[in-house]
Amino acid sequence: MAVNAARLSTPAFRLREDELPPELILSIERILDLHATPDTDPLDRLTNDFNPVGVLNDYFPDEAALGQLEAVQAKLAQNERELQAEIDTLREELRKDQDPSRMQLIQEMISDLLGQMSRIREKATESEAVVRNITKEIQVLDLAKKNLILSMTTLKRLQMLVNALSQLEDQIKERKYQEIVHSLAAVKQIGASFKPYISVHRISQLWRRIQEIQTELRSMVEADWDKFYMQDPAKPIKPSIVADACLVLDVLGPEVRSQFVERYVALELKEYRRIFRATDEAGQLDNLSRRFAWFRRLLHTHETEQGRVFPAEWRAGWYLTAKFIEITRDDMTALLSKEGSKLTVKQLLDTLAETMEFEASITKKYSTPLREILKATTPSNATRPPKPITSAFEPHMGVYIDAQDKVLSDMLSQYRGSKSRSSLEAASASSHGDDDAAPPVLVLPSSTELFYFYAQTLDQCARLFTGQPLYDLCALFKKWLRIYAEEVLVSSLRRPTTFGRKSMEMRYDPSELKNACTLINTADYCQTTALELEENIRDKCDEAYKEKITLQEERDQFVSAISAAIGVMLRELESACEPHLTTVSRTSWTNVKLVSGQSAYVQDLVNAMEQVAELVKPLVEQKKYLRNFFDKAASTILAKFTNALVKSRPLLEIGAEQLLIDLQAIKACLLKIPGEALSTSNYTKSVSKSTTRLEALLKVIMTPVDPPEGFILNYTLVIGDASFSNFQKILDLKGTPKAAQNDLLDSFLTITSTKPELESTSFLSSLDMDPGSVANLTSPGSSRVTLLQGATGESILAALSSPPLTTAQSGGSDSTTRSDQTSRTFSEFKRFVSFGLRRETLPPP
Repeated sequence: MAVNAARLSTPAFRLREDELPPELILSIERILDLHATPDTDPLDRLTNDFNPVGVLNDYFPDEAALGQLEAVQAKLAQNERELQAEIDTLREELRKDQDPSRMQLIQEMISDLLGQMSRIREKATESEAVVRNITKEIQVLDLAKKNLILSMTTLKRLQMLVNALSQLEDQIKERKYQEIVHSLAAVKQIGASFKPYISVHRISQLWRRIQEIQTELRSMVEADWDKFYMQDPAKPIKPSIVADACLVLDVLGPEVRSQFVERYVALELKEYRRIFRATDEAGQLDNLSRRFAWFRRLLHTHETEQGRVFPAEWRAGWYLTAKFIEITRDDMTALLSKEGSKLTVKQLLDTLAETMEFEASITKKYSTPLREILKATTPSNATRPPKPITSAFEPHMGVYIDAQDKVLSDMLSQYRGSKSRSSLEAASASSHGDDDAAPPVLVLPSSTELFYFYAQTLDQCARLFTGQPLYDLCALFKKWLRIYAEEVLVSSLRRPTTFGRKSMEMRYDPSELKNACTLINTADYCQTTALELEENIRDKCDEAYKEKITLQEERDQFVSAISAAIGVMLRELESACEPHLTTVSRTSWTNVKLVSGQSAYVQDLVNAMEQVAELVKPLVEQKKYLRNFFDKAASTILAKFTNALVKSRPLLEIGAEQLLIDLQAIKACLLKIPGEALSTSNYTKSVSKSTTRLEALLKVIMTPVDPPEGFILNYTLVIGDASFSNFQKILDLKGTPKAAQNDLLDSFLTITSTKPELESTSFLSSLDMDPGSVANLTSPGSSRVTLLQGATGESILAALSSPPLTTAQSGGSDSTTRSDQTSRTFSEFKRFVSFGLRRETLPPP
């Protein structure tokens, strides 16, 4: 229809399309859904830029199509006639729809329809009133019938109640408990339906009579029970009668039954309270086993004699056990508090073991956990939560914790204190003895003994309590882990060694290295096992304590002990290499006239490094610690070599070339000593980077100062900075005379002023020209070889090496670096001023 409307409307609007604005044409097309499609007639488009030429070209694309001119004209004329006919039809319909008389007729019809609806509503209301009038009497009759039926039913139930009550009274007189059970149940059930009519006098009388009968029954059952319990031979009562009487109590209600059971339990335990008073000898802690033995006999008597009359669902044995546990728990609480400091750990554990054995036997007997028994037998209005007897011991477990503290103190006493024999010494003595070929001790036995004791104690405590005592035991474990790390492991490194060196030619102590390796293995074992211990404690303890349990601080202390041990290894390495590096500093390199190969000291230095490396590699179990040691060892050796090189100045070209060859041999040794299993790309990069900088320094020293421009340009290419003080360091190392230094420094300032791309500092900025104050790692306590995950220690190669590739600086390193840079800048400024003053005071040429 949209297409037809478009075709209908298009010719009419095309007549005035020059007068229509484009917005109106677009709106008409949108409303009439006129969209261009591949099959749309181009004449259907309403646009102001209509192009008839394009339409003609579509109809007659070539000359051959002109032969169809008449057919096209006839088609267009037919379309025009059809469109005109549709327009006329629509106009006629529109005229009829807009006829005012027709609209008025429609409005009148709607008004009539509304009037009819109103009349129908009125008729319906009238009909409803008529029907209500007619059925009014019927509704009254229905209500009367309902009340009559209810009255008859009530009277019938009342008659049944009277008969049942009369029958019940007769049965009570004859004590027929088996029949009383059914009659009493019927009376209570029927009587409950009369509760809404309690205001009626007759029913009120029956209700009171029912309550009186229940009270009478209760008293009668209790009297018969007392006779049965006392076992009067003159008036014996059969157990079957009492069993039926118990069923009557069931009908009387759960409250009556509970009171009866409580009365029975009180009678049974009356003798227990008398015999085992806390003030008498039988009630003391050492007689706890007699309490349990007495109750086991009582429980046996209950099950074979009196207890047989109780219905199984009463679980009278549960109530008897729960009351015994309550009384005994209160007695134990008082007795343990009374003992106070006199309570011994043996007495505590013995009585606790007896208590746990008794509670386990109760659980096994009833095939139900003890706490569930206590919960099931506790009244809803109880003021105290049900607890087993063992809960009385929990506040006094400090005695047990103190005993374990004393055991640990005795266990480690031989390794603590200034006069004690360290664990390292004991292990060394046992491994060395008279046989040097004995295998070394990798882990100290004292550490394995400590954790074995921990495991045994933890299991024992977890079997007893998993709350506060277990948490206190964890605190004790933490205390002795700290003591073991500080006073046994680290302190043993600070003590002077008791073993002499094996050779006077050997500058390092092999026993110190072995002890350090043993300490590393032991500390690693301790920090790994401490993590397992933490997880084990967390699994065993109560939920409330799980988040509080952590041994992270103690594990960190063992990591610090490992750092101290690596510091000792570095100290021994320095001792082994010290005489050979001293040879470098004492050699007069100005007298070297010929380079024929590496120096004699190099092989000795390499041998010393290899001896230390070969000694420690098989003794350290974890490769990560060996990698850390070799990282620090490389930094240490290169730092000592650099210090020796600076001390040995002046260095002439030949001397620098000789040192460069020596450096290559040292570098090769450093790259080789870790071995393939321990060597890493970071280690290789670090060693290469440090030696490359030292090589650059030596290459600049090897360069002749004549011509000056060539020497300075070579400096800027190799070193890459424009630092006045760094250039002067090179001149000092070369031993350049002061007079020549002035000219070279002047030329340096002139040349570098034209090279803004040069840096202001380089690796030479940290080169110490007075290395005598460089401290060696002589104290393991001062060692700061960091092994914590996510951080590495600061390199001790202070002269040439940059920070390691993976180094994470400490919090104060940034401020220290800025302070050093400021100090160097101020020093350079003073040197520059001094140089200017010297130039001004020189005599004219």
